[in-house]
Amino acid sequence: MSVGPAHEPHERGPWDTARSLERVTREIRVVRESFLQSETLDTAVSRAILDEVSGGRAPETLRLHRPGPVVAFGSRDRVSPGYAEAVAAARAHGFGAVQRLAGGRAAVFHQGTIAFAWARPERDPKSGILPRFEEVAGIMAAALRSLGLDARVGQVPGEYCPGPHSVNAGGRRKLMGVGQRLAPAAAHVGGVVVVTGAPRVRDVLVPVYRAMGLEWDPSTAGSVEQEDPSLGWDAVADAILAEFGRRYLLREGRLEAGTVERARAEEDRFRPAV
Repeated sequence: MSVGPAHEPHERGPWDTARSLERVTREIRVVRESFLQSETLDTAVSRAILDEVSGGRAPETLRLHRPGPVVAFGSRDRVSPGYAEAVAAARAHGFGAVQRLAGGRAAVFHQGTIAFAWARPERDPKSGILPRFEEVAGIMAAALRSLGLDARVGQVPGEYCPGPHSVNAGGRRKLMGVGQRLAPAAAHVGGVVVVTGAPRVRDVLVPVYRAMGLEWDPSTAGSVEQEDPSLGWDAVADAILAEFGRRYLLREGRLEAGTVERARAEEDRFRPAV
């Protein structure tokens, strides 16, 4: 079934008519399944989808789901002298630990966050890195603004997992972070939106970042709930899908059983080697 409207964006911006029509008619499979049987399966599933999209064996896919509690560590974290201590700190606070698929520093997922993973076919994945960051940040900011938040694209000084395409509330608190992973003929754009539970993010990241010698300001870790307590997980997820639906034709779908089986076989790749 269709998810959200498939109509023209509010404004064309820099795109010409042909490009705008391509966006409106381009179909994306939407998958809402979570895979919580282990701390690494969700990440392995995203990797399996990326590989299938790159190989032409699966359609362009957007996963939007409720994750379990994990701290996702980036490649730079894994070479930190304090990595093992950081993993232990995450586990001591009730979080699993996973080697993240996208780039960046340690980020937090839990049941009050929205995890998103967009696997899209690309002829030249490397050349599109910046436009993809800009597009996803714009979609997420627009979705949050549609709910009445003062959502802005940009890095908040002192934020965790810093990046210029974070989305923040009023230039004060980070709400969304995003990263990418490239395959030969596709790109994964994935990240997290914190809807509720900002204290959980702060509480686990303080010892995790301390262990790795990373400085940050815990007050910059925000949530949608802090900005408007009336907004819950479903409202934010619906707003995100509606904003994607302004640009693309969305279709509900499910993963093939073989995709999950391949992910299970590759889970060890995402377990911290400590």
